Parts: sequence; structure tokens; C-alpha cells
Amino acid sequence: MSDHFTRVLSRPEFIALIAALMAVNALAIDVMLPALPYMGEALGISNENERQFVVSAYMLGMGLAVLAFGPLTDRFGRRGPLLVGVAIYVVAAIIAAFAPNFTMLLVLRFIQGMGAASVRVISQAVVRDRYSGREMAEVMSLTFMVFMAIPIIAPGIGQILLLTGPWQSIFFFMGLLAAALWVWTFLRLPETLPVNQRRPLSARGILDSFRIVFTNRVAISYGLAGMFLFGALFGFITSAQQIYVDIYGLGVYFPVAFAAMAGLMAISSFTNSKVVRRFGMRRLSHGAMLIFTAFSGLWLVLALNDMLPLWLFFSLLAIIMFCFGWSASNMNSLSMEPLGNVAGTAASVFGFIQTVGGALIGSYTGQLFDGTTVPTATGYFLMGVMALVCILIAEKGRLFGVGEGYSKSDAAPIMDAH
Repeated sequence: MSDHFTRVLSRPEFIALIAALMAVNALAIDVMLPALPYMGEALGISNENERQFVVSAYMLGMGLAVLAFGPLTDRFGRRGPLLVGVAIYVVAAIIAAFAPNFTMLLVLRFIQGMGAASVRVISQAVVRDRYSGREMAEVMSLTFMVFMAIPIIAPGIGQILLLTGPWQSIFFFMGLLAAALWVWTFLRLPETLPVNQRRPLSARGILDSFRIVFTNRVAISYGLAGMFLFGALFGFITSAQQIYVDIYGLGVYFPVAFAAMAGLMAISSFTNSKVVRRFGMRRLSHGAMLIFTAFSGLWLVLALNDMLPLWLFFSLLAIIMFCFGWSASNMNSLSMEPLGNVAGTAASVFGFIQTVGGALIGSYTGQLFDGTTVPTATGYFLMGVMALVCILIAEKGRLFGVGEGYSKSDAAPIMDAH
């Protein structure tokens, strides 16, 4: 990377900006949760499960649009497409406050998600432009830690906004915050993709970029593992308000419980950033996934036998989500590591797979909510098993070790011949 980039944007500010941009996605999801009952009542939605579509529509819009932003950012650079996408997010959020009915609200949420796709793709591509190997994993973990600060406070912010104004104020808040980030990005983030490294925006060029991504066994396998992980997480998020309020009766304290869980994930990401250089991405993510799956299975058994008081549910979920923090950031880095020459397209492919796939899995799990945590626990356990299968495919049956095509430092991928 050029000296200009280093001089203009320090490493702490770079991490803070990328994390803040990534956080607009978490904000757009989590700040909504306390308001879902009010939106449903105001817009004539009596079925509680249908209110979850406010989250699902956003996720689907983002997941579909990432496929476009990948080739666009590999062709036109990072800044332009990112600024356009954030602007779309801002406009859609503001207009959504005036939605006359539930259908229009879902359409605007879909468009807001499409704008957010730029952040989903380009933030990862920018990190990959500047870092690689375990250093990239460390930066990813730090950005993920800051990113997780939003779920800690977002439901509380939503609750405060609801106490001081109508549910529409949440959309104004999202729009104004994203507008501030647009200004920060415009003023401080330089272009990170040199002109001589950009790929042509032609059918052949795009197809070639996608071929490189889909034919890399390690990258695509870890990308799919991430999809299953996020599917489990989205299943919990869509049902979180019902679990904490309807099952456990937390009422207005729901944001506190949600914040505590997000805080554990943030701590997990921070500790991962401190130890990943020593132990490597594979050892940490593989071990975390084994614990994630085992405790999800225990949760399912206890839920099926109606032996899950709040303290035990929260304890199990705390362990599981701590492991999620170690698994997600490292597997994300492992999927991006071999594909530095097509980072934008790679981020778009994995963004599409993880967002659309995760949203569909999560929405299906959420729609199965039956007044117990059994559907959510089942989702976590099955998705953990599927993620482990993907890891075994990526590493040809080996766990904790160094997979084919990588140096022992996890930092020097040996590119397949494409």
C-alpha cells in the first residue's frame, strides 16, 4: 500500500472507520428489535412471526446486491461504490419513516439493505487490500470487536427512542448516523485499489473472477461454513425478542440481556485479536467450532426436556456466542486469504452466500418459533455440524493443522493455478 494511505489514515483510525461502516448493518438489524411489536401494531400486522420480515427483507436486499458491488469495486475502486451505497442506505432509511403500510416498509428495508451491501463487500476488500495472513485476522478481529459494540447498545438505543418518540424516530436515527459515516468516509478514506490492479467490467472478466472464487476449495468451503454460522445467528436474532420477552418475561430488560450477549462476542473478538498471531486462525476457529457445536447440542437436549431456566439458557448461550466470535472472524479471514487478486468479487460472493443463505436459514428458523427455544437450539446444532463438515472439506479431513496450500504461519497462501 502507498505511503499516502499510511500517512492519511492511521491504523487505529482505519480500524475504527471500517468497524463503524460494518456496524451500520448491525445497527439496521438490532435497533429494530424493540420496535417490532409497535411497527406491527401500527401497520396492522397481527401475526407476531410476520414482524420478523422487517429484519429478513433488509438481509435479503443486502445479500442480493453484494453480487453487483463485488465486480463494481474491482473495476472502479473502493471509494466510489462505497459512497454510492451508503447514500442509498441513508435515503431509504429516511423514507422508510414515512412508509404508509407494511408492504412499503418491507420494500424500503430491502432497498436499505441493497445500499448496505456496499459496506458488506467493500469494508472486507479494503482490509484485504492493506493486510494479509494473521495480521489480516488480527485487524478483522478488532473491527469485529468494535462492530459488536453496536448490538450491545442498539436495542437499548431503540428502547430509548421508543420511550421518547414514535417508532419512526428509529429510521431517522439510522439515516443521520449513516450520513455522518458517509462524510467521514468521503473525507478520510483514500482509494486502496490501484488503477493497474483493477479488473475489467466485462462478462468475461466478471465470469473469470467468479471462477477463481468458486474453484478455490479452501476459500469456498470456509465461505459456506460462515453461511451456516450466520444462519444460526440470524435465527436467534429474529426470535430474540420473543425468547427473552415471551418465554422468559424480561420485558423492558430485553435490551440488557441482548447487550450482554453481544458484549461477550465483542470480548471474544478482542481476545482473538490478541492470540491469533500466536496460535493461528485454524487452531482457534476449529477448536471454537467444536465447542460451539457440542454446547448447542447440550442446549437442544435440555430444551427438549424442558430443563432450561433463564440462568442456564443464558450460560449456555454465552459459551456458544463466545465461540462464535472466535470462529466467525477467523473463518472470514481464511475465506478471503487466498483471493487477494479478486478481493472485491470474493467479498461479494461470500457476502451473498452468507447473507442470503444465512437470512433464509434464519428466517426459516424464526418462523418455526413455537413458544420454546427448541427451534433455535436445533438451528444452532445443525448449523454447527454443517460448518464442521465444510471445515473438514477445506482441510481434507484435518483439523487444527495447516491445510494444503498454506504455509505454517497461516500467512502465505500458495495460490492454485487459475
